[in-house]
Amino acid sequence: MPRSARPAAPATRISVRSSSALFVLALGCGAAAAQGNAQRGEYLAKAGGCVGCHTEAKQGAQPFAGGRALKTAFGTFYGPNLTPHPQAGIGRWSEQDFVRAMREGRRPDGAHYYPSFPYPSFTKIADADLRDLWAYLRSLSPSARARQPHELRLPFRWRFLLGGWKWLFFSPGAFVPEPGRSPALNRGAYLVQALGHCGECHTPRNWLGGPKKNRFLAGAKLDEKAKASNLTPTRLQKTSDAELKDILKTGMTADGDVLSEAMGEVVQNTTSQLTPQDLDALVAYLRSLPPLPDEPK
Repeated sequence: MPRSARPAAPATRISVRSSSALFVLALGCGAAAAQGNAQRGEYLAKAGGCVGCHTEAKQGAQPFAGGRALKTAFGTFYGPNLTPHPQAGIGRWSEQDFVRAMREGRRPDGAHYYPSFPYPSFTKIADADLRDLWAYLRSLSPSARARQPHELRLPFRWRFLLGGWKWLFFSPGAFVPEPGRSPALNRGAYLVQALGHCGECHTPRNWLGGPKKNRFLAGAKLDEKAKASNLTPTRLQKTSDAELKDILKTGMTADGDVLSEAMGEVVQNTTSQLTPQDLDALVAYLRSLPPLPDEPK
């Protein structure tokens, strides 16, 4: 080989080293992305209203330590401890366990969760958002508050029956943007259908607790005293966008009326915490829904 060609070899070695360095850097960036963003996860937890169902309703209760009672026609459910405590919380869970719970409604041991945990909505949360939510939950201070067993009447305490319920009423899978919608409307749909799980309270249910899908967000009876309002344009048509956004930020109507205690908590924990862009998207999506009459009394 001519001497003039020999310098090419060192250049090749330098190129290999550079490629290796870039490869290692790419792996590092990928690993960081795979760990999730806890700060972003905190915002997503607010958009999902997680603190409300997973914090005991008493003064000084630690957020996300569980114990909130949810009274239903089937009995009383108690929100579990979501802190990373190894015994009382989810400290022994893997990220895969968390994704399976949210996406499939299953515990780490494979048993079905009751739909009081709104996985029929949470199943639609995007993979990246689930990763960030997981990162945020792992950043919480551990709490040793023991979980409370649900107090359900027969036959609803028989967990194996949930397989049939899920076969009838549960469709797992992430949210798919609708091609004909604008990005803002798709964002609003995602906030309402997935993260905000608004349909869990505002959609009426049948005697088995399954949602009436043709009555989505048309309002529902929660108990003997409380009722979730109709969120379709039937009820919202007399309220301007500015007024509606003000209600969702303050919990007070233009007439000075205060929202119910349950919805007031949603405003405090969730809708008042949304960015202006997300709040605009949420309102735009509600406006786009077909108007439905109120649920018969």
